[in-house]
Order: sequence, then structure tokens, then C-alpha cells
Amino acid sequence: MDQATSPRLAARHQPHHDGSARYVGELAPRLGQTVDLLVRIPADEEVERVFLRSVPDGEPHFTPAAIDRQIDRQEDGATWWRVGLEMVNPEMNYRFWLHTPAGGRWLTAAGLHDHDLPDATDFRLTTHPAPPAWAADAVVYQVFPDRYHRSGEAPLAAWARPADWDTPLRTGDAEALQQMYGGDLWGLVRKIDHIQRLGATVIYLTPFFEGRSNHRYDAVSFDRVDPALGGDEALIALTTEAHRRGIKVIGDITLNHSGSDHEWFRAAQADPTGPEAGFYFFGEGGPEDYATFLGVRTLPTFDHRSAELRRRLYEGPDSVVAKYLRAPFHLDGWRVDVAQMAGRRGDVELNHLVATTTAATVRAAAPDAVLLAEHQHDASLALSGDGWQGTMSYAGFTRPVWSWLAEQHDQKDFWAVPGPIPDYGGAQLRATMTAFGAALPWRSRAHNLTLLDSHDTARFRSFAGPERQLLGAALLFTLPGIPMVFSGDEVGVVGEGLEEGRKPFPWDESAWDQHTYRSYRELIRLRRTHSALRGGGLRWLLAERDVLLFEREDDRERILVQISRADHPPVAGEWHATHLLGGPQLVPGRDLPAEGPAVHVWSVTK
Repeated sequence: MDQATSPRLAARHQPHHDGSARYVGELAPRLGQTVDLLVRIPADEEVERVFLRSVPDGEPHFTPAAIDRQIDRQEDGATWWRVGLEMVNPEMNYRFWLHTPAGGRWLTAAGLHDHDLPDATDFRLTTHPAPPAWAADAVVYQVFPDRYHRSGEAPLAAWARPADWDTPLRTGDAEALQQMYGGDLWGLVRKIDHIQRLGATVIYLTPFFEGRSNHRYDAVSFDRVDPALGGDEALIALTTEAHRRGIKVIGDITLNHSGSDHEWFRAAQADPTGPEAGFYFFGEGGPEDYATFLGVRTLPTFDHRSAELRRRLYEGPDSVVAKYLRAPFHLDGWRVDVAQMAGRRGDVELNHLVATTTAATVRAAAPDAVLLAEHQHDASLALSGDGWQGTMSYAGFTRPVWSWLAEQHDQKDFWAVPGPIPDYGGAQLRATMTAFGAALPWRSRAHNLTLLDSHDTARFRSFAGPERQLLGAALLFTLPGIPMVFSGDEVGVVGEGLEEGRKPFPWDESAWDQHTYRSYRELIRLRRTHSALRGGGLRWLLAERDVLLFEREDDRERILVQISRADHPPVAGEWHATHLLGGPQLVPGRDLPAEGPAVHVWSVTK
């Protein structure tokens, strides 16, 4: 069979469109603006006519496309069709209808289909305010403050159970959350060089508010930075030093609950007629009868029907959300904890209000700040409208990567799903990522945090092993999204549970996996050097049990990525390409490397 029609690379020879700038003329259009859209039709694909199908004001409308003869056709002789999409509504969904001699086919965000399928798979373009320009280029470094570095200048709270930096972690009992290693923001300032050398451009801090646990999601006040972290002065020093180095800093806030020792909750319990009593859900049993986050008594749930709660917490210039974005703190954005639950309880459904109100406050306080949200499953509804600009892509990235690369599958109740970690082949990984990605506007997908693990999970390395961790890292830095590294991943920190994963950072460099550290630096450098890896489109070319092959492309370059978890049948090459990590060059007719585990990244010349 001729290699140009090889079934293993059939996806390379299919029509393609995605929401990236390569195919969409304006990623942040205005209402009423007409946006040019492009569809690539390969040379060996017989397409006679192309129509854009959109749904302005809820009614389907077909617009004929025309061949654009001005686009350079040197790349495989493809034909490009151009059509305008008028932004009649703030959010426009669209797809393409292709006329071929064999019949009509739909091209949607879910791929190419010879049958009708719901609008939920359509491409989406929105006129809502765009995320800040810096966000799409970011590499995020997550810091759990108690475990990064200890300056010795910030005394621990009286409730804390002090631990030396090499003390084993407590797990599985109530005292584990009170085990404090004394990491603080002054320590982070002192060790910010490590983050800069790694190549990260954003520090994401888990909560810095005073709490009653080492995770601090049980805030006792939003008015001050925890004195055990160095107080307000230390946060100001951190953002000042980070900004001097060109590094952004984003904070972490929960809009779903406070701690049971929070001053608002104590006031609510003390006076059922006071304004704070409306901040929480109380039952008929008195001040001890209250709703909580997942049954945790120390985490009472906010009732967002209270206008005063919204004003104090996230609505307007006097809110907590606004305060830390302005001087003197100058945070560069927020990540919102358990955002999918905020404003939801029983028949109370105010989640969209929470998201859009918070977004409006962020824009007014700091127009160049980003607003991201935690979300553990399908975030398509959460990312619809003028609210969160991205979420943590656990479902669309983390879970399929673990399912493809884990060598140890016996983690109990993987992501709260009964049973062990699934055993995916490459086709299942691609199908999962495509399904979740298709449900989102491309702009949201490009601003989702992609991650291998976090402070809320076990360490990926503990289940994948060192070699496969680097395969996961390669996916992290070459696929769409904002890559996030949990502090310690880059030097080989392990941990088979949530608490175990929060080990103190090992500052003795002799304990580091230097190969892992060098590989992370190289992959981050690669991403920051090549624009196609940050803002390019995505074409899956091959997804078999042990190998993935895909392209990232923008107007300046095309990058080819092959990631193999084991040896596999070789793929016949169709490219002239230069290896970017010191491996073999490609020429048409020469097989791509077939050994694994391995990572290959090429710059395609033609």
C-alpha cells in the first residue's frame, strides 16, 4: 500500500479544523464581528463543497465556503477553504458540512462523522473577555507553602504539631492535618531561584489565609495572610520579588466554604439575627446544625443567596477577591477551590452567578489577572459563559494520562471512581482527551491547567515509575493547556497517597533524580521556545496501544511529537523534520523510531 494512504496515518489525510489561531482569524472577537474560519482538506480527499453550519439566535444557518488560493499549499498540497462566521450571539457554536462523492460528512470538534450528531460536539467561539495574554504562554509551579522551604522567621500557631524537615509524614489520622513543617513565604522568596532556573513563569500558591490545618482551606479569616507564613509582609515581598524576575503569582481561595473557626461563622453561631447568619446554611437544630463540605464538620458551606456574603467575599472592589489583586499585594489571579460546588446546594443553584460575579470583580480590580477553577470532572458547563477562564483538567488530561502510563494500577477508588486505575491503550487516551476537549471552547481548553498530579493527589511517579513519569511530562509540555508542575515532581518526589504526596521539598540536591530534573528543564525550555507548543492547533495522527503521534501547528511552525510507552511497530515517515531533543532526523520513507519508552519531538520543515 502506498505510504500516503497508509491506514495507520489515516488521520493525517482527513479534513481538519480546530479552534486555534491557525484556523480561526480572531480568538477574542467582538459581538457582531465576522471571523474568518479555515478548513484544511488534504490533497487526496475529494471534497466538492464546504458549508459552515452555525446557529445564530438558535436557528441553524448554512454559509458556503470558498477555496482560499492565497494560502501556501507546499505542505502536502492541501486545499484550504475559508468562510466567515458572524458573531451574532456572545457564544456561537458551529460545524462544517462537507460534500463528497461518497456523501455528506460532518466535521465537528469531535472529529469527522458520516452521521448526524448533537450540537454538544460543535466548535465554539465566544465574545466574552479573553484571559490575559500572558496566560497561554505560562508554565505554572504549584507550591504547598508549608512544604516548600522554611525560613525560621515565622512562628507556628499554637495548635500546630511541629515537625523537622525530615520527619516522616503522618497519614490516616486527625493529627496528620496539624503536622506542620514550618514552610513559609519568606522561605519561598529565598528559594525562588529554583523556580526560575526550572523555567516556570507562574507560582500558584495553595491558600495563604490563616487556618487550622496545614492545607489552610479551613480559613479563620480572609483579612490577613497567616502569620505562620510571614503575614501580609511576606506575601508582598514574594509578589515583589517574583515580578522583578518576570514571574506571576496566583492565589487559592475557596468560595464554597470557610473553616468552622472563621470569624464569620463564629458570629453566625453567636447571633442568628446578625448578617453573618445568612452566610451559611443552618437547620432547625440551632447553631450546631449546619451544612458542610462533604460532611466535614470543620468546613461549613457558604449560602450565596446572601448579598452581604457576596459583597464581602467576591463581589465588588471591597471584596476579598479584589483586595489581594490590588496594591500592596498585587496577585496576578486566583484559582478557586471546588468551584463546581460553590453556590450549589439542593434547590439553590447559583454556581453561574458565583463564577460570573467573581470574573467581573477580577476584571475590574486587575484586568491582566487570570481566573481559574478547580473541577474534577466534566467542566463544559462551568466553562460556558463569562465566568472561569479555565479549570484544572483532571478529567480531560490527568486521568487519561494516568490510565495510559501507570504501571501500578491498584490505587483504590481512582479519582473517586470505584475500582483501580484503568488500563488504557493510546486510542482510549486520545478518545478521552478528544471527548472532553470537544465540549469546550478552544480558548478555555488552551487555558485549562494540565497536570500530572497536585496537592490533592498521589504523586504520578509513584504509579508510573521514573521512565513513564517523563513520558507524562512530555505530554504535559506538548499538548494544549497551561502545564502545571507540583513542587517536587521535577526532582523525583514520590508519594502513594494525598498526604504522602505532600512531602517537604528535598533541598539536598544529592537526593534529586538529576535526569528527571534535567528532562523537566529541557521540556519546559522546548515549550517556551516553540510557539506551536503554546498556541498551536492539535492534530492526532496515530494513537495505538503503545504509541501516540500528533502535530502542533501555528502560522510559524509545525511540531511533530511521538511518545512511546513500549516498543511498537514502526511508523513510515512522511516528513522532512529536525529532531529538537537530539534524536534522529526524519526524511520521507524513513521509519520513525519504534523503541520505547521514548519521547521524540521534531520541527517539520516540509
